[in-house]
Amino acid sequence: MKRKFKGFTGSMVVALLLAGSLILGGCSSGKSSTAGSETAEPYKVGAVLDISGTSSSLGTPERDTLLMMVDKINAEGGIQGHPIELIIEDNKSDETEAVLAANKLIEKGVLAVLGGSSSGTSMAIIKTVQDAQIPMISLAAASSIVEPAAERQWVFKTAQSDIVMINKIVEYLKKNNMTKIAFMYMNNAYGDNGKKAISAAAPQNGITIVAEEKFDATDNDMTPQLTNVKSSGAQAVVVWAIPPSASILTKNYKDLGLTIPLIHSHGVGNQKFIELAKDAADGVILPIGKLPVADQIADSDPQKAVLTSYINDYQNKYNTAPNSFGGYAADALSLLVKAIEKAGPDRSAIRDELEKTQGLVGVSGVFNMSKQNHNGLSEDSAVLVQIKDSKWKILQ
Repeated sequence: MKRKFKGFTGSMVVALLLAGSLILGGCSSGKSSTAGSETAEPYKVGAVLDISGTSSSLGTPERDTLLMMVDKINAEGGIQGHPIELIIEDNKSDETEAVLAANKLIEKGVLAVLGGSSSGTSMAIIKTVQDAQIPMISLAAASSIVEPAAERQWVFKTAQSDIVMINKIVEYLKKNNMTKIAFMYMNNAYGDNGKKAISAAAPQNGITIVAEEKFDATDNDMTPQLTNVKSSGAQAVVVWAIPPSASILTKNYKDLGLTIPLIHSHGVGNQKFIELAKDAADGVILPIGKLPVADQIADSDPQKAVLTSYINDYQNKYNTAPNSFGGYAADALSLLVKAIEKAGPDRSAIRDELEKTQGLVGVSGVFNMSKQNHNGLSEDSAVLVQIKDSKWKILQ
């Protein structure tokens, strides 16, 4: 009997029929068996993740989440009797490697590609999946990954888009009567999309960007840029970056004695940022999904049960707390499993079902996709938090 997949409600993913195999970095060879009985052919799912390199703090928890979830799905029966064969490729946080990895997965006959972890590696493989007509679910934030949707028919994503998070920041700035900000960003696709979003939103809300500074993801010192910011008259500094550069900047910020609010993006939403920035992270404000503060949200929140289930599963498996990036991977696989359940092993039908997704409660929010919106998350998927004593606290 066909079962309905309801995000992570109750369990984290769909519970179906048979156990199967899980392959990392390779491809399985066909049929699996449970209790001596032969099962259906596995459904191949590919993942292109930033497991090593500068974005490894994103890709590692994403890999671990996918491994955990596929293990669980297969143990509970796979997708309508078909075990998932997960093939993970490490793109080394490199855009060229990401394209090579995507092509390798396509040659292996995957039904869909999950990833990349970062905006740059995600953007790099869009043409590859579009040309091959294979559904892709990115785990990265840049709006341009899925926009314009008319030119991204095969591309979806699970991380909240830049503009969703920018709007949360603007809300904070207006509430605190801050009209002059400095904006600092990484010199890559993630940073560029953050700049695009803040440049559009600021003037519409009476906010002036009085200083703008760029740095590379591999830079080891942002003191020169921060020195310029310090003399700019800004009332707050907004930064669009990920660790390790985001952590280095934060330490430089404290060393220079800057006291105006430091507001990061959701790109620092993992414990790695705090570990690298150490006590300089205290006081940092950022918009983020609800996962790190799941114990602080109301029981009536529609995501509460899903978040609790994911946190418990991850902690039991890895003896550490999950982070938002793992959550993006969890949502990507959930969306895909639900689509395959309805469409079967047909890439075009899977794409269509992804686009029809409505009301799927995930780790990152409640997904409502459409032809015009291949992200499907709104501002209620995020909260504003402040780091205090190395912990995330909802900012009231």
